[in-house]
This record gives sequence, C-alpha cells and structure tokens, in this order.
Amino acid sequence: MLPRAFFDRPVLSVAPALLGCVLVHETEEGLVAVMLAEVEAYRGESDPASHAFRGKTARNAVMYGEPGHAYVYFTYGMHFCVNLVCQPPGEAGAVLLRAGRVVEGADLAAARRTAGSGSGVRQVSERELARGPARLCQALGIGRMQNGADVCDPNGPLRVLAPAGFTGLPAASVSAGPRVGVRLGAEAHWRFWVAGDPAVSAYRPHTPKQRAAVVPR
Repeated sequence: MLPRAFFDRPVLSVAPALLGCVLVHETEEGLVAVMLAEVEAYRGESDPASHAFRGKTARNAVMYGEPGHAYVYFTYGMHFCVNLVCQPPGEAGAVLLRAGRVVEGADLAAARRTAGSGSGVRQVSERELARGPARLCQALGIGRMQNGADVCDPNGPLRVLAPAGFTGLPAASVSAGPRVGVRLGAEAHWRFWVAGDPAVSAYRPHTPKQRAAVVPR
C-alpha cells in the first residue's frame, strides 16, 4: 500500500507518481482493481479550476483534511468522480483519477457498466471499462459513501497499491497536457497520462455555452 507520506507532498509531485499504481475497491459484490493510466492535478486555492479555489465549503471539506483520503463528488446530476487528497492538512489539493485499465474483477466492472443501459445489455470493451472519471467510478462501485475514505488504511475497502520498490514510471513513459474541459487554468499542463495507453480518455477542451440569438420582433 502507498503510505500517507506519499500523498503528503505537493500535488504536482503526487499526480504523475500515481500512474501505474492500482486503485482497489472491495465491496460485498467483490473486488475490482484499476491500474491508473490518466490523472489530473488540482492545486487548491491557487488554482482557478479547483473546487477549493474560493475556499473551504461543506462540499470540498475533505480536500482540506489529512492527505491520503478520497474526495468524491457528484457532477452533471448523474456521475461521481474520485480524487485523492494531497498536501499537508489545510492546504487543499487533490488528484482527479481520470482513467485506468481494469486488472482484476473485469466481469464485475462490466456488469456495473452495463446496468441500467435501458435497451438491453450492451457490451463494453475492456478498454472502455474505466476510460473516463465517471466510468472509472462506476466500474469500481465508488459513490457518495466513499467520500472521505482513507486509502492508506490497510483494512479499508478502498486502497491504493504499488509494486514493491515502485518509484514511478520512467519519465519517457509519461505525457502531460492541459486538463479536460477546464475553462479557467486551461493553460496549465497538469493532466498526466501513460503514453500510448489505450485506456487514456479523449481530450476535450472547454466549450463555452452558446446563448440563443434574440430575434427582434
């Protein structure tokens, strides 16, 4: 397991170091493990794209707490996303887990991803099981109940693992670029991914909403 000291560092150091690590969630249904292939760093009150940019709220309080905890939030009225809290307590920072490859529990992950599809069971390729932050949470069974979970607790259901002696992927294997769908702070290259990994999600820049044209009468 990754120790708490791993997360008690600047978020821009933690984010790329998480690539190649494995997020495990063990539930009554079974265990699913995802090897992380894409992440994004959010640097608290100094980062206009961060949930903590305007200070501490009930929603983002976990970001200000002890490093090594999960910050789970609901977005677009339908999806959950999971982050890992970094930096010392009081210095809000978190790494959004954007995508990964299911390395254990693929059948359970696929069942979760196909549930409620509406028009019968649709097949989901292995590449798509956890490709994107919402899909990753769905495949792992992560929701509101996991907000605040301690991923450094060896007895906890949500854990982050790495091979013994793992010190991160070689620099040549890691790519960096702008974060997905970010309007403010779009110039920061704080998205990191495993170069060439098919699980990496598609990049989409922020698209401003178009106002309907007013037709004079």
